[in-house]
Amino acid sequence: MADQNTYLRYKRDQKLLVYWITHTSNSIIKSFPSDAPMAVNTTGEVRLSTLVSLSGLIAGHIKPIPATIYRLFQSIIAARKETHTLFQQIVTSCPDPDVEKSNISHKHWIDGLTEAFKALGGDLWTTEQKSEKDRADEEDEEEVIFANKFSALSLSGEAKGEGEEDEAEGETDEAPVAAASIRSKQKSTNKKKKGKRGKKSKGRGKQTVDEPKLDQVPLESYRIIEDETGLVTDYLMAVYSLVTQWVELRHYLQGVWHHVAYDGLNSAVAGATSNIAVGMINNTESRIFVDFPGHDSFETVMKTITRGDPDKAQGMFHMSLQRVEPRSRVAKTVQCVDVDVKEQFLIHTYRDLLDFLTDFQKTRSGKPTKPLLSEIQNWDPTLNLQRATKESRIKWRRAYTINWLYDLVNVFSSIVVQRRSLKGQKITLESVDWSVSGPWNEHRRLFGLNEFAGDITGLAMQKPGTDVRPKILPHHVFQLQCIVDSLTVSRGWSLNSLKGHVLIPPARSFRPRRDVDLFLDRNNERPCHGFCYGVDILVQCFEKDAMMHGDPNRHKEVSAILKELRDDFVDWLGETKYMHGLKTIPPSRFSATNTNGLWEYSPFLCGVGLMEALELGYGMGFLIWDGIPEPMCLIHLHNMLVQKGYITQPVGMYATLQELFKTTFFANGHVPTSDFSQAFLAVINETGSRRATFHRRAIRRHVGRTATDIHGLLNSSINRFFTSKSLLRLYREADWVPDRIPDEEIPVESALALLRLSQTKHVTDPVTGKKVMENTELVKRARSIGIDDAMMMKMSSITQKSSIDRGITESVLAALPEGYKSARLPEYNRDGNNPSKGILSSRELLDLIKLDITSDVSSETRPLSSLNFIWVTARFMLLFLQIEDKMRQLRNPLWVEAYEGNSVLTREKRASFTSLVLAEEDEECLTVMAEEFQRPRAGFMNHIYWDDLETSESIRATTADEDAGPSCRVM
Repeated sequence: MADQNTYLRYKRDQKLLVYWITHTSNSIIKSFPSDAPMAVNTTGEVRLSTLVSLSGLIAGHIKPIPATIYRLFQSIIAARKETHTLFQQIVTSCPDPDVEKSNISHKHWIDGLTEAFKALGGDLWTTEQKSEKDRADEEDEEEVIFANKFSALSLSGEAKGEGEEDEAEGETDEAPVAAASIRSKQKSTNKKKKGKRGKKSKGRGKQTVDEPKLDQVPLESYRIIEDETGLVTDYLMAVYSLVTQWVELRHYLQGVWHHVAYDGLNSAVAGATSNIAVGMINNTESRIFVDFPGHDSFETVMKTITRGDPDKAQGMFHMSLQRVEPRSRVAKTVQCVDVDVKEQFLIHTYRDLLDFLTDFQKTRSGKPTKPLLSEIQNWDPTLNLQRATKESRIKWRRAYTINWLYDLVNVFSSIVVQRRSLKGQKITLESVDWSVSGPWNEHRRLFGLNEFAGDITGLAMQKPGTDVRPKILPHHVFQLQCIVDSLTVSRGWSLNSLKGHVLIPPARSFRPRRDVDLFLDRNNERPCHGFCYGVDILVQCFEKDAMMHGDPNRHKEVSAILKELRDDFVDWLGETKYMHGLKTIPPSRFSATNTNGLWEYSPFLCGVGLMEALELGYGMGFLIWDGIPEPMCLIHLHNMLVQKGYITQPVGMYATLQELFKTTFFANGHVPTSDFSQAFLAVINETGSRRATFHRRAIRRHVGRTATDIHGLLNSSINRFFTSKSLLRLYREADWVPDRIPDEEIPVESALALLRLSQTKHVTDPVTGKKVMENTELVKRARSIGIDDAMMMKMSSITQKSSIDRGITESVLAALPEGYKSARLPEYNRDGNNPSKGILSSRELLDLIKLDITSDVSSETRPLSSLNFIWVTARFMLLFLQIEDKMRQLRNPLWVEAYEGNSVLTREKRASFTSLVLAEEDEECLTVMAEEFQRPRAGFMNHIYWDDLETSESIRATTADEDAGPSCRVM
């Protein structure tokens, strides 16, 4: 998927452009040495001055130049111009010698790139594009860059030089290796291609001395080089792009938390969306700063973007609202305001975090020092922010932030502090591994925020006076800002890019724990919905089942895990033992108003905590289902009863489960209308082969070696039947970076899958000569549910067309299978002259993903994570008890055989009974079962955590950023 960050896109496009120019020019130089006095390139690095001459050389021998190359040129020039314009404004507002020097460097680069573009024939191409529709979309970028077609072209219509055939073979052979280095998560394919290349290279007899050197240059090393000034300029570009990204994502997330507080959006949706935003920032910074080691801290970024003085930087930056004209596609500025530097660049929050860490280190007692205490004590959660001055609001927020951080670190470190204080263990605080892979992670203290809490606790526990500024990274500050924003937004205070500080009345009756309390239902106020009481009922059912089978240990292990998870939820989700007082741990900083302030004053913590709980609840459900026969038996029995007419109207819960997990319950997802016994055996045999068994054992061994907590235990990859992972699990395993979710695991009905399909390469079918989709795993899965290649290719218009093509988008979506109806992509408006058109911005991608998260957590479309699997399992067990009671009274022969007869069958009574009924289709059994399935009829909604589910229309209504309108913001 394309990079959303401007600098990363610039860096990528530059690498691809230099790769093509280097290999193309090398081929020309070798074939026509008299035309090119320069030597072949063996390093992958090209000086800016050399780029011009190489472009002219290529233009004289290659006809036509691929349009993709011109667009890459346009893209990197545009990125340079954007940053150059910004820093020109800075110099105008506040003269700075360093910035002026960078501006000169930027101008030098822009001029050099523009000259090279013209030397390649860019002006003529641009003119043709204005008179014709852009045809570059028809080209495949990787094919253009890496296939090295130029080696097979007749250069300027002339014949190949001596030995060029071998050279062409070598060039073509190396292409897949370079291409593979930029493809994500295709390990098996890469290995095969690399292996193939290795075999060929051994047999080359005409290899030149220089060629192996270029062969060994990785794609990452292809770049345009200049002097040291160029590196500094690149860093300025990188910093600016990172700051722009977090400003954009912060603004979007404030809108999401507004929906939670004011419109009832489930907080787990906001929590997961926020985690993905943090993952985007984390991923961006790690990829950017690999080029600038030692310059990755927030402090360095802040000093760079503000030129070392945030106060003087005020007035340097502006936010403009631009409206794109529908016909001309030209952007016009309609509003321009100064950026609140300290607010938008997260400087207030950074200073609050730094002051907290510095203060905590002084005593490491968990108590603020007197100077800081005088500043943060007596925090009032009910302060009227609308009437408060800006200075008062910032002080109020600072006091909250530091108080909350004290509670966070005290709770998270409580197990270690207690071991030191009560048991006298010698533990060096500054050397403790607080990470989720560390030794203390097995002791649950928190849900949802363990990674962040571990990082902050590790910094707070350093020796007094330790300078932690180099260790505070941009994603730490961004995440803390999101945590703080979740509260301030619910209190009516938010930041708008153009309007500044926006103040409205607090959300009436909003409670951060609203959705957490529904999930747990600690007091059993909603029977059959809450997790806690469901565990009690299910454990009792397990005990009865164990007695029936004469095996007291039958469910002992899973019952113990289930009760332990329930106890962890009770103790550490929404509430903590901390609120009741823990010896040696200081009382909550919010004790004056609410001893549970860590949760009660943090919608963010409640959201991410609930999100983790939903993920674990799903995993726990699948672990149980995989170890008992009831789910598989009842779905097959229900289907037979419906197909044979014993149940005229399918029972909602079983019909919905059958639809949601069709490929799990039935072999190849084919629901039988006859031969029900064979269908039952087919799904069992599908996963019972020796190969499948050994594969599961290998996964179990790997999980056993690497698992550090219950997430490892609940990894559905080790299951036999119920292996599909929840969407929340997929994002966690991908470190909250969407691009890292493999094609084979992404739900094919999701909006993210829709986006990926729209961006999949189109190839030519060698038999028919027609354009088809590249045969990726996702494409194959899409075909299996009825989406043909023609439809998938039309889907690319959804992300590449502007809003004026709404009719095309609607017609494409209308033809998709039912599961895609909620995956409609929001409309996004792009400048038609933008070289990067078709690439979603970070906000747009997050908005898209939010559709999937909402659908999974709280919508009526595919609400997998909203289902209380524990109560559903209890319902399964209770239904079988009802059926068994009737069969016992009737002394039905099949029941007698399964429950009292042959010893082999009675080992698994319910599975054996189901198998006999499916095979014999006994009239008495079917009649009784049909009655019991409908006594009472259970609906899916009877066992979800929430009061209701959202419709797809209401979801789409809250996806787009209302403030954006048909315009865009530019900083």
